[in-house]
Amino acid sequence: MLKNIPLFAGLNEHELAQINQHATTRTYPKNTLIITEGDPAEMLYFILKGKVKILLNDETGKEVIINCQGAGEYFGELALIDEAQRSASVMTTETSTFSVISKHSFQDLLAKNPNIALSLIRDLTHRVRALTDNVKSLALLDVYGRVAKTLLNMATEHDGKLLIEDKLTQQDIANRVGASREMVSRILKDLSAGGYISMEQKHIVINEQLPKHY
Repeated sequence: MLKNIPLFAGLNEHELAQINQHATTRTYPKNTLIITEGDPAEMLYFILKGKVKILLNDETGKEVIINCQGAGEYFGELALIDEAQRSASVMTTETSTFSVISKHSFQDLLAKNPNIALSLIRDLTHRVRALTDNVKSLALLDVYGRVAKTLLNMATEHDGKLLIEDKLTQQDIANRVGASREMVSRILKDLSAGGYISMEQKHIVINEQLPKHY
């Protein structure tokens, strides 16, 4: 199953088999905390099946979601590279299966396979750009602008319609855009009343171009 991980795309079957020898497979139910912010880093996780959210919490328990990942992606690599503690927490959002590689095995893998190191650098660059874009949105867009951008970024085309595959709650969206659930609820209600969005089996459907301003 590791051959479906884009990071390992350039490896042959023998190299994949060597990695697999050092990996273990673990399955966790929904809402399981896999990594806790501040913990020491010992493992790298590759998502074989399922989805996770990467989040930050403050001392009051307020949650901000900084990213969501699915099959083929990985997490936990930063702290393995710079020897620091975990910078964020990771929780499953559905039953998920991971291939888990130890810190030592991963560092040995990078040393022996420069192409993997280059792929990792490209992925990290992409993530830095995405985080920069998120910071820009938080700094320059109002709550409506952040909600609209989040909906559009998450939507994919299905049968000529823009559909958000994840079943998002209002609190999920609020955690993504750094706003209150009440404000998000009001925005979604107005967009629905205007016919811009609708719900189909708990999925948000974008029916037409969202207005530029609220």
